[in-house]
Amino acid sequence: MNNLSDEVKNNIINGLSEAEVQDRVEEGLVNRSTITTGKSVKEIILSNTLTYFNLIFLIISILLIYVGSFRNLTFLPIIIGNTIIGIVQELRAKQILDKMNIINAPHSIVIRNGAQEQILSENLVRDDIILLTAGNQICADAVVMEGTVQVNEALLTGEADEIEKTTGSKLLSGSYVVAGQCYAKLEHVGNDSYITKLTAEAKAMGNDEQSEMIRSINQLVKWIGIGIIPIGALLFYQGYVVNQETMQKSIVSMVAALIGMIPEGLYLLTTIALALSTMRLAKRHILLHDMKSIEALARVDVLCVDKTGTITETRMEVDEFIKSMTNQELSITEDPGQLLVDYAFSMADDNATIHAIKEYTEKLNINVERRKPINIIPFSSTTKYSAISFEDGNFVLGAPEFVMREDYNTIAPEISSYVKNGHRVLVLGKYRGSNMKDGLTDKVVPLGYIVLTNPIRENAKTTFSYFKEQGVTVKVISGDNPETVSEVAKRAGIENAGRFIDAGTLNTDRKLADALEQYTVFGRVTPKQKQLLVQALKNAGHTVAMTGDGVNDILAMKDADCSVAMASGSEAAAQAAQVVLLDSDFAHMPDVVLEGRQVVNNVQRSSVLFLVKNIFSLLLALLSLWFSFTYPLEPSQISLISMFTIGIPGFLLALEPNKKRIEGHFLKNVMLKALPAGLTDVLAVASLVICGQVFSLPKNDIATASTMLLAVVGFIILFKISEPFNRIKYGILIFNIFGLVFCGIFLNQLFAISEMSKICVLLLIVFSFAAESLFRYLTILIEKLDELYSRIKHRKK
Repeated sequence: MNNLSDEVKNNIINGLSEAEVQDRVEEGLVNRSTITTGKSVKEIILSNTLTYFNLIFLIISILLIYVGSFRNLTFLPIIIGNTIIGIVQELRAKQILDKMNIINAPHSIVIRNGAQEQILSENLVRDDIILLTAGNQICADAVVMEGTVQVNEALLTGEADEIEKTTGSKLLSGSYVVAGQCYAKLEHVGNDSYITKLTAEAKAMGNDEQSEMIRSINQLVKWIGIGIIPIGALLFYQGYVVNQETMQKSIVSMVAALIGMIPEGLYLLTTIALALSTMRLAKRHILLHDMKSIEALARVDVLCVDKTGTITETRMEVDEFIKSMTNQELSITEDPGQLLVDYAFSMADDNATIHAIKEYTEKLNINVERRKPINIIPFSSTTKYSAISFEDGNFVLGAPEFVMREDYNTIAPEISSYVKNGHRVLVLGKYRGSNMKDGLTDKVVPLGYIVLTNPIRENAKTTFSYFKEQGVTVKVISGDNPETVSEVAKRAGIENAGRFIDAGTLNTDRKLADALEQYTVFGRVTPKQKQLLVQALKNAGHTVAMTGDGVNDILAMKDADCSVAMASGSEAAAQAAQVVLLDSDFAHMPDVVLEGRQVVNNVQRSSVLFLVKNIFSLLLALLSLWFSFTYPLEPSQISLISMFTIGIPGFLLALEPNKKRIEGHFLKNVMLKALPAGLTDVLAVASLVICGQVFSLPKNDIATASTMLLAVVGFIILFKISEPFNRIKYGILIFNIFGLVFCGIFLNQLFAISEMSKICVLLLIVFSFAAESLFRYLTILIEKLDELYSRIKHRKK
């Protein structure tokens, strides 16, 4: 601090006093943003209450009360229950996530009252002095007071290049410290800083980035929402004006059709399934910044992983330090071991490598007077080396390929055996040139080699074996030597780990795309190349997940379909990721995948039940308009069928463990299974109505018979989608059959179930058997048509 004024030195040493902090808090100059990515309690209540379909239900409830048809309000408890359950589940999920976010919230080291302390970044105030080191996210706009750092402003500028910041330089929130250390004074905090928008972008996907399942459900609900108003108006007109029905009968029939068309439980089912999965994962120390990310990870077919922190432990160990046999300048330098001690003592970088080297050098017990550094260049992930100038020369420490460059082959024989065994090797050398800041241009004389190792994670083999079984391709993308990374990947059990390449040779997009098809391990990858590799995989039609723990992974993580960070890594990566492994245990990855599969597969299966009712009600409403007959069912009857063939079984099946791999598109899968049952329903009921008119049967008999017929088809489709059966599924089926029979016998007046004539019972039995055959053949027909369409589409490609 020799070049700083006494006032600046005093500000850095003492920071703000408690009184000064309190003054700024009262003025609102706190680094707390009012923009959040999650919903508030009020927003959760309103979003579950003030919905378009709840408005429709309110209107039709008022109409039913107006005509005195109170028994047909049986759908109201279900709607109110749906709303309350949705609110409670979202509030529970929010409570758990808020607690987890507090535990995992960004922290900063601040100087106050002359002492360092670590506090939540949101509790910083303007003019606070903070200490920034490698891996820290810059939490508010600041200016460097003392020190030198290299900053990655990729999230602001889109450029991956690291920018050196010295005394007086501006630091923008949303950027990250890559190397070095400095003291900085906060200038703009809270809503006045860039971090407000950047954090929102890092933590949440936009509306155009919603998962396929959510997007499909939204699309389905949108279509239904547009159609029900004109259809409802036409049904009322036909019943009241054309068929000369009473006001009550016209409104009741119209309401029954509309209730059948509204998928009132589908949104709730999806929300609860996601919320429950989020809470289950939270108990396993997995934090989701957004619930939809588990679906993306469940659909992943390519998993990109970094070596350090993912395959291996984050900590590093120095196995040994070896003097170079090719060194020709030992006579003019002291012992390389002493040089390494002096180098490590002078370096202020805060990363696993430097920590390991410092731990090693402390054990050497070299107690001579240490060299004093004249100039220090922190490590950069772009140049792959750090450098220090002492009085007796300039010295560099870094990756052999980047430090030795064209002379690498001269030292390769000395380090090849270590590299092949999966060790990381750094070369310590003397630089013959003078300017090291802008890159190495002159020769470097090797003095010694540091042999480091990262222990393989205990459960790595099991985890990668799981992904192999699931057909997920693993790509290892690392900044280390490709041969070293390959050996580590082999030890972790990654398939085809022997296929490796130096990413430095991939200088065109074409070479990059071709390499992705041939190689598994990519070494010497720059942060920008990691991003390009992820983009190339996505362009090839893959669903890509990217795991990482460092600043150099952020660009790739932002572009991946799903990003996963280790909490033990840099704070920046954890904040940018959609999924954070709070205990940094990569073995939890299968848990997230299985949760995603359970949610998507179960919601998809249950959606079939909801869609059957919607298809039936829509088509029957159109048929009644076309053939000018009044919609035969009452709302209470629709509610009865919905409860025991859709709602209750749908929610219970959504809780069942489901490890099946996700295949195909959500909406297509649902439609293919729902369409046969929906068509069976409408054809069977329409035929029953026509027969009722032919035999002049009472409308109440036809309505009851139609309800029973819908129940039969409902249980047929429930049986179909529940295969293969187990005790739980048999229990669900039996419980719902019993519930329907109980309500039909003991609550028959509430649900408008009346006694039927013998001929009506006979028609019900005949149409029930016919419905089973019709459903079976329609299922086969639609499957054949889908296969034919797929073959035609494949030929066109």
